[in-house]
Amino acid sequence: METVKSRNNLVVSYLTVGGVIIIAMMVFGVLMLLTQGGVIDLAPAAFYQFLTIHGTGMVGAAALAAAGVMAYFLSQYVQLSQKVMRVNLALFLTGVVMVIIGVFSFKYASAWTFLYPLPQLSANAWGTIGALLYLFGMLILGAGFLLFYLDSGRAIMKKYGSLAKGLGWDVIAGKKSEDDAPPKAVIASTMVTIVNVTALTAGSAVLIMNVINVINPAFTVDPLLAKNLTYAFGHIFANSIIYMAVIAVYEILPRYANRPWKANRVFLIAWTMSTVFTLLIYTHHLLMDSVMPTWTLILGQALSYANGLPVLVVTAYGALMVVYKSGIKWDMASSLLYLSMFGWVVGVVPAIVDATIVVNHVMHNTKWVPGHFHMYMALGACTMFFGFMYYLAKEDSDIKENAMNRIAFVAFALAIVSLSGSFLVSGALSTPRRWATHIPEWMGPAVFGAVAGVFAMLAVTVFVIHFIRYINKRRHNVHLEKTSHDEKPA
Repeated sequence: METVKSRNNLVVSYLTVGGVIIIAMMVFGVLMLLTQGGVIDLAPAAFYQFLTIHGTGMVGAAALAAAGVMAYFLSQYVQLSQKVMRVNLALFLTGVVMVIIGVFSFKYASAWTFLYPLPQLSANAWGTIGALLYLFGMLILGAGFLLFYLDSGRAIMKKYGSLAKGLGWDVIAGKKSEDDAPPKAVIASTMVTIVNVTALTAGSAVLIMNVINVINPAFTVDPLLAKNLTYAFGHIFANSIIYMAVIAVYEILPRYANRPWKANRVFLIAWTMSTVFTLLIYTHHLLMDSVMPTWTLILGQALSYANGLPVLVVTAYGALMVVYKSGIKWDMASSLLYLSMFGWVVGVVPAIVDATIVVNHVMHNTKWVPGHFHMYMALGACTMFFGFMYYLAKEDSDIKENAMNRIAFVAFALAIVSLSGSFLVSGALSTPRRWATHIPEWMGPAVFGAVAGVFAMLAVTVFVIHFIRYINKRRHNVHLEKTSHDEKPA
């Protein structure tokens, strides 16, 4: 029992830190849109610092919260190390502090991509210390996550024999019946472990290359290799967030609907396909790089199309079938988890469009890309762990939902759709992304997006405050339990 409480405390810490950082990052996002819309006058140097911290912080915070979801459910089937979870959290916080100091005290502003040789060649926009603080901060942060996934892989292999069996390959091969398939939480966690160990290894390699280049500019790297490693890291790691968070959908919706949702052979095949595709489709970020081998670009387009289907289809269809005529009780947890299916499905569509080579050449460096990503990440992945936060608060305390929570739900859904829509409209108008200044013709959608962003930020604040109320209630209950125990006669 103490082990479960300790694990849950760590999960609560992951979710709280992730939620608070996400709100802070939303502030920077709104300020950038207001700048692009001409409402406020932010210096270009400050804009690119905000761009760097927003992208880095948002993905990192969402990954931490999603890792909390994964740890909570995976640990019900295998034995994870709480020490590793603590180390991951400590390294995450250390890395975040270093990144913040590098960005704001030393004006580092390369965006999250830190594309070689930009950290070293900044035209004096930032110095060596700022670059090293950012790069080492990212390296430390990544090392914590790598330890977490290595421990997850260890635990899965100890229980099931291998990662292949964690993906249910023995069931796919007919050696076991579907009734003996691993739980969905184990299948998803196995997939995430495989892809993220790969991604974080690639990211660590290119970060170390950049560090050496910053310290000694005579050390050079093939820029195309560096770009491939950077996007292999960034794309895979960012995508894994939704594959961790979706475990909440698999575990919680069936409980609300009072219906089983077991893994069958089709489900297992879909997750295996997604494991392979996720490792390879980062090349759709390189479709504008004519020096890339043609076959890799064709592969990137074809597999990007294919990757949008297997897991998404079995998950969305499965969620529909679990809920259909089930008499499910809708509350904040179930509503947010169900809404996340909409966000995932709709968010994938503009991504698939952008992965088409002829479209990509025109659209990829426009705001079309953040349009897809904000829909996919905010209304998909983040909504999943917001739903889990409400579920945990309901299961573990008597905190009641109120009208403000329901208003926040509606506001969040409308605001994220509006925000993402403003980006997509900007992309259709050929508005470039990552530009600090806009011409008047581009400003309208930016202002609209900023207003939507404010409402989204307020809604998320309501979600997080509800979770913090739960934490305070939980601490109070623990204190009462301890006091009661201490007062018992010997």
